[in-house]
Amino acid sequence: MKGSYLNDGFFSQLETLSLELRADLAGFFGGKHLVRTYGQTVEFADYREYVLGDDIRRIDWNLYSRFEKFFLKLFTDERQMHTQIFIDCSASLGKDNPAKAQYVIATAAALGYLSVHNMDKVSYHLISGDKAKNPFGTIVGKKPFFSAISELEKLEFDGGSDISRAIIGCQDTGSNDGLTVIISDFFTEEDWRRAVDYLVYKKRQVLLVQILTPEERDPLYTGRVNLIDLESEDITDMKNMKINIDRASQLAYEEAMRDFVEGIHSFCNSRGVSFVSVSTDQPIEKMLFKELLKVGIMA
Repeated sequence: MKGSYLNDGFFSQLETLSLELRADLAGFFGGKHLVRTYGQTVEFADYREYVLGDDIRRIDWNLYSRFEKFFLKLFTDERQMHTQIFIDCSASLGKDNPAKAQYVIATAAALGYLSVHNMDKVSYHLISGDKAKNPFGTIVGKKPFFSAISELEKLEFDGGSDISRAIIGCQDTGSNDGLTVIISDFFTEEDWRRAVDYLVYKKRQVLLVQILTPEERDPLYTGRVNLIDLESEDITDMKNMKINIDRASQLAYEEAMRDFVEGIHSFCNSRGVSFVSVSTDQPIEKMLFKELLKVGIMA
């Protein structure tokens, strides 16, 4: 992808960051995320009294000699989490806007790199229509990650998307074992909120990343213009129209856009879901180091 953000410098900036996931997630053993349960690492955490059925190999005999009671040594538990990244591949995410497409791919790549760098698993699910394809499988390690990213840079954006049906129909969503990220502009008539409710029901931590262009946030068009819906295959679609844009129209659009973004934010707050809305003229580093840090997804 010409002008791509993805290079050695981009990934090296991420080396100091990590995904900050909830401590009550129940991923696989062998990762780097500390959870509230006790496990088998070498880092001591606490003691508790022995109860019938406990592993006698974990009894601290030094304490027994002092108190004549059996106490178990408890150690911290570290888990490997699964980061699922759903990418909206509809036309509005980059069919005629390479800069927006690059931003989408860079965001997905950054979150995926943070996962594999911290010994987690990552998978990319590409939403087209009402299906979410996973062309790379579950990725563990940097070599298969970079192989997948080289293919992801060739991603084409076209048609429409039904985020809810695609995610709910996904066979390997998992439960309570990591983070699900949805990257989209959420310009869809379909009810994507059902997907969020489904993921919350599955006890996954959820992050929504809304990516917009400056023109989408604050269009500067005036006079008579043709508006064309990129996701419509029918040129006679009622959503394609000729309208006259004046200052009143611009103010009405600004208010509608503000309500649109605030509505997503309010919904996410009500579900305990993280949400960031960014513009493609915002440096990708600022989005990663500021916006995601602000909502507590990165540390």
